[in-house]
Amino acid sequence: MAQSISIFDNIKDQFALKDKDPNQYSPLSLAFIGDSVFDLVVKTVVVELANCPARILHKKTTEVVKAESQAKIVDEIYSSLSEEEQNIYRRGRNAKPYTKAKNVNFATYCKATGLEALIGYLYLKGRTERLVSIVKEGIVLLDCEWMKKT
Repeated sequence: MAQSISIFDNIKDQFALKDKDPNQYSPLSLAFIGDSVFDLVVKTVVVELANCPARILHKKTTEVVKAESQAKIVDEIYSSLSEEEQNIYRRGRNAKPYTKAKNVNFATYCKATGLEALIGYLYLKGRTERLVSIVKEGIVLLDCEWMKKT
C-alpha cells in the first residue's frame, strides 16, 4: 500500500517550497491559512455527511466557521490546549487585524483570529491529527443539528 502524504507536504513537494518554521510566520499569516484550513475541514465533514444543495451545505458550514462559533469553541477548549498551543492562540488573538468581520464585536473577532492562527500553525507544523481533533471538538461543542442526524 502506498504511503499517504499530507496535502501540505504534497503542496511543498509540487511547488518546491522550502521548509520554514511556523514560529517565523506572523500571527495574521497563520490566521490567514488557518481560516482556510478550518473551513476545509468543516466543509469536508459537511459534504461527507450530507449530499445536498450547495446553499444548505453553506448554511451548515457557516454555523461552525463564523467568528461567534469560533470564539465559543476557543472559550470552551482553551484550558485543554497545551502551553505551546495557548501561546500561539494568544499571539493570534492579540494581533492587530487590518480588517473586522461584519456583524461581530472586536473581542469576538480577535478570539476567532486566535483560533485560526492556532489551526494555521498546526497545519504548517504537519500536526493534522491535533488540528482535526480541535475542529471536531468544536463541532461537538456547538451541538450542531446536522451532526445529530448522522
